Amino acid sequence: PYFFNAGGFDDGAKLGRVAGFYARRLLASGLEFDMLFGPAYKGITLAAAVAIELARLGCNVPFAYNRKEAKDHGEGGTLVGAPLAGRVVIVDDVVSAGTSVRESIAMIRGAGATPVGVAIALDRQEKSAQNGEDLPFSAVQYITAQLGLKVCAVATLADLLHYLSVTSDAALAPHRQAVSAYRARYGV
Repeated sequence: PYFFNAGGFDDGAKLGRVAGFYARRLLASGLEFDMLFGPAYKGITLAAAVAIELARLGCNVPFAYNRKEAKDHGEGGTLVGAPLAGRVVIVDDVVSAGTSVRESIAMIRGAGATPVGVAIALDRQEKSAQNGEDLPFSAVQYITAQLGLKVCAVATLADLLHYLSVTSDAALAPHRQAVSAYRARYGV
């Protein structure tokens, strides 16, 4: 009953505002990191914007990202930006199955760096699925417990449900029941 569309951060003001939320959440987390990595495609813009906001807040760190297709000219390869080094935070919009995170971890480790965390805009707090079967944990819980990375989420599904319960926006109020039922069925 809901879809998180990071494509909605489609102008400078919106992107800057969400980058500010990411940056403040990362700094407040206590997570020690040396750089950011944005997985293609949505993570590219997010990592760049978060790097800008972190610099504005006094924490200037480099960032890198990957392309889906390797180039054989220019800088070549699939990695673009600063060389992956040190402790790296992966910046993305959401984590659904964790595929993008696992692929990012492989690239980061392959470059000799250490993945230490994942920053996302929304923790959907829903069960992962494998071969059509619900698993008893979320992708975020898997990343934390099995992959050993800290996850910093700007907001959670619980935050969204709270907002839907207190908002005065009449257009949003009817969605609370559907999202609540979804959480009851698929939530962790």
